[in-house]
Formats: sequence, structure tokens, C-alpha cells
Amino acid sequence: MSDTKSALIERAGIDVIPESDRTAKPRDLFWPWFAANVSVFGMSYGTWILGFGISLWQATVVAVIGIVVSFALCGLIAIAGKRGSVPTMILSRAAFGVHGQKVPGIVSWLTSIGWETSLAITAVLATNTVLHALGWVGEDGSLIAQIIATVVVAALIVSASVLGYATIMKLQSILTWFTGVFTILFLILTAGSIDWAAATSLADGSFPAMLGALVMVMTGFGLGWINIAADWSRYQKRTASDGQIVAWNTIGGSVAPVVLVFFGLLLAASSTELMDAVGGDPIGALALLLPPWALFPFLIVAILTLVSGAVLGIYSSGLTLLSLGIRIPRPTAAAIDGVLLTAGTIFVVFFAQDFKGPFETFLITLGVPMAAWAGILIADILRRRKDYDEAALFDPRGRYGAVDRVSVITMVAFTAVGWGLVYSSLFPWQGYLMFLVGGADGVWAYANLGVFVALVGSFLVAWFGRAGVIRRQES
Repeated sequence: MSDTKSALIERAGIDVIPESDRTAKPRDLFWPWFAANVSVFGMSYGTWILGFGISLWQATVVAVIGIVVSFALCGLIAIAGKRGSVPTMILSRAAFGVHGQKVPGIVSWLTSIGWETSLAITAVLATNTVLHALGWVGEDGSLIAQIIATVVVAALIVSASVLGYATIMKLQSILTWFTGVFTILFLILTAGSIDWAAATSLADGSFPAMLGALVMVMTGFGLGWINIAADWSRYQKRTASDGQIVAWNTIGGSVAPVVLVFFGLLLAASSTELMDAVGGDPIGALALLLPPWALFPFLIVAILTLVSGAVLGIYSSGLTLLSLGIRIPRPTAAAIDGVLLTAGTIFVVFFAQDFKGPFETFLITLGVPMAAWAGILIADILRRRKDYDEAALFDPRGRYGAVDRVSVITMVAFTAVGWGLVYSSLFPWQGYLMFLVGGADGVWAYANLGVFVALVGSFLVAWFGRAGVIRRQES
């Protein structure tokens, strides 16, 4: 059988990875997760966390817990990739059924498209801001700059994702060192903007405010990637340690964001002007803290880090599209998603009023059903003791069946409950259950309880409600 991952263009789609290609080691998982999350975009979360009205120490606790725990959940999902050697959304068929999986599959596809588009938008906005700061374009030239930036960013993302696994893994290992060094340089150059007295003088906020910030951090980091976590571990050897897979996912995803978000907290707490500017252009606002000579190198590094994250998203969104039953080659699926990415970028960059509103609405609205799905799948993975029946993952008459009603109903039900317990700026229909916890004026109004309820509630139902089903499947 040909080597599906070493060719210039990876041909493997949602099919089972042959044993001969499963040569990766757990430590190899560090590179894609680190490279995708070393972006200075992570500093912007400092502003958004403090926007919940909490102090520096509270924000730091929230950031560390939210980042580490959310990427550890990704690590649990990644275990399934080793056991089944197929993408995440195919493995999810064991819990939802071959056809039932299309329900979370659609949500997963929308989530991946949303993430890669958000990263592309951020790159384009930063390009325009930095070029203005350099004096290379004026008001009349900004439209052209944005158009060129949109085309270049989209082309980079789509090209790498079409080439596939081997190319992406090589690029990520190179980008890790390159972007890591320049990110450290950025921290050094902007350290003088920190006002420690101002940062440490922020008053403490309430526990519900901390919880709301925690949910935003979790959905913005690990939970934002959880639907693709097994896509990279499917090339792991079957003998790989589950603990090491979880550890390297967690370390790779967490180590850079923890540092970057803390630094972002210090910068945001030092300047109300920066906090206001980040809402419209997250990275461009941070760039203006740099001396002029560093602006262009910063722009290149910022674009590369954002592209790095978007490549993972579009690669996996293509796999998710295939898992829905669309019969096209994997590179074609990635290209289709690239067209949608470009269209979404154009809409927000040229027509939306700001970045923060659509981004936060995206995180919360899709974060609720993704949390419900994750709870069900994590319970399924932790209950299982054997490798997956790979053939049955593609056969609705096999041991996993066509539709697992318990899983589908649980996900739909907790999504409905979760949406009722969150508010978003663009969807006023959400929050219809908030009267249970004090309404729009209560202390829990913006605690984003719906995400936690969906994650924990669906896990408990699946853990206890599907135990017998899993035993029968494995027997």
C-alpha cells in the first residue's frame, strides 16, 4: 500500500490509516499544537478576560485553569485517534451511530469554518493597521491593502491544507521555532508598556464573573480545537501511551497561551486605550506598541502564526465535510472550505462593524453544542477498553448502528438548555432560561453557564446512560 502521508499531496481522507503509516510518536503532537497556539492573538484574550470586571490575580487563575483544562480535554479525545486511526468525526460514530453522527458533524464543520475564518480575519485586519502605521498606505489605499491581504492569507491557508498531513507537520515544526523566537522578541520590546501599579490595582470581581471569563477562555482555546483533536493522533502507533498522548496535547497547546495571555493581561490592565482598540483589531492594536522598525517583522510573524492555526482548522474541516457523506477527494474538500473562509473574511473585514461582537457570539453559540458533543464523546472514550471496530465505523448495520438515540437526544437537549443559559450580542433569542438564575440583571447573567451545563450534563448522561451499550459493542 502506498504511503498516504509522505506524498506531496496527502490522499488519505476519512479512510483508515494503514499500520505502515502509523509511525508518529506522542511527542510529535507537540509541534502542531504549539505552532497553532503561539500566536500573539492569544494576548488579546487578556483584554477580553478583564472585560468581565475581575482583578489581575483572578484573571490569571482563570487563564491558567481554562487553558490547561481545555487542552487536556483535547488530549482525551486524541486517545480515540490512536485507537481508531480515523478522523475525530468518524470516531464519534461509535457514540452517535454512523448516520446519527451527522448532527454533531454539521456543528463541527461550522465550528472549524468559523475558527479558520476568525484567524484569517485577524491577519487581514492586522495587515491593514500595520501598513497604515508604517505609512505605506493611506486611507485611499487601505481597501487595496485589505484585498491583497485577504487573497494572500487565504492562499497560504488553503495551499498548506490541500497538501495535507506531512506538509503541515513539517511546516509546523519549522514555524514553532521561527515564530517562538519572534514572539519572545515582541514580549521584550513591549515590556516597557506595562504599568505594574495599574495592573495590580484592579478590584476583585464576583465568582460568576470569573466563571464567565473561564468559559470564554475554555471555548477560545482547547474547546475550540476539541472537534479535531484526534485528526493528528490517528497517525500514532497503537502501542503509544494514552497518558503521553494526553500530556503532549496539553503541553503543546497550553505552554504558549498561558504565557501570552498573562502578558496580555498586564498590557490590557495598563492601558484603557489598548483595551478599547483590541475589540476592533486584536493584533493590530498590539502592534502599535512596537517601535517602527519592528512593525513589518511583527506583521510577518503574526500572519504566519495565524495561518498556522487556520491550516489545522481547514484541514480538519475538510475531513469533517467528507464525514457527512460528501464523496469528493480530501484536497477538494479543503479547497471548498477555503472558498467559504475567503467569503467569511470578506464579509467581516469589509462589512461588519467590529471583530469582537461576531467573534464572541461565534464562541458561545457554537461552543454550547460542541461542549455537549464533547461530554458525550469523552464519556464514550473513557468507558471503552478496546480499540474501535474500524469497519463498523463505516457500516450503519455494524456494532455501532445507524443512530444512537441516547447520544443524539442528549446533545440536542443540552444544546437547547445551554443556549437558554447564555447571552450573545448578536442573537437576542438566546438566554430564554436565564430567569432561573436571576435574569439579565442578575449576577449570573454573563457567566456563560450554558457551556458548563452542556459539557457536564451530557457527560453524566452518556456515562451512566450508555454504559450497557458500550459493553455490548465491545463484547
